[in-house]
Amino acid sequence: MPTFGDQHRTAVHASIDVVASVSPGDLGLATPCAGWTLADLLTHMTAQHHGFAAAARGHGANPAVWQTEPFTAAIATDPAGTYAAAAHDALSAFAAAGLDDALFALPEFGRDVSLPGRIAMGFHFVDYVVHGWDVAATIRSPFTLPTDVVAAVLPIVMAVPDGEFRNATGAPFARSLEHSDDGDDFAGILRHLGRNPSWARTSA
Repeated sequence: MPTFGDQHRTAVHASIDVVASVSPGDLGLATPCAGWTLADLLTHMTAQHHGFAAAARGHGANPAVWQTEPFTAAIATDPAGTYAAAAHDALSAFAAAGLDDALFALPEFGRDVSLPGRIAMGFHFVDYVVHGWDVAATIRSPFTLPTDVVAAVLPIVMAVPDGEFRNATGAPFARSLEHSDDGDDFAGILRHLGRNPSWARTSA
């Protein structure tokens, strides 16, 4: 794995831990991801683990490996177990030797798009830092990452460009929010990726 491998694993395990607190009764809750219920978010997260694992094994060009539909029913009945299995599979795939420079096919970024593994796994790292927080905020659970994890993901996050393209349907992140000088790097990560660190759902 790339130099942030340990921190990446820690972030994914933190997401597993927070999803372990999700019950089927929570799945209809609104999330910080506009228009998505918790079921939608967990299905997306599970499918992305599956797709990235396939990409690490050389099969990412197949659009079927990125589809959410195969996980919908399983998330509805066993959100924690279904998610954890997919997350562990991705981490297992990423543990293979020589992936930093191997090409990962990522058709969600465009037809015939392939990127070096170190970049692709960086995308995955960012996703599960922020999606772990999304889940935690939804179920009103604490979500704290170690300082070394935040330090490792921060430059990757800040390299994510902002612009009008983030307003498009299907854009991975909403427009960046105004940054604060409060010294809270994790809050800065959330703002750069279009999240309000103070977000709270209004429904019970």
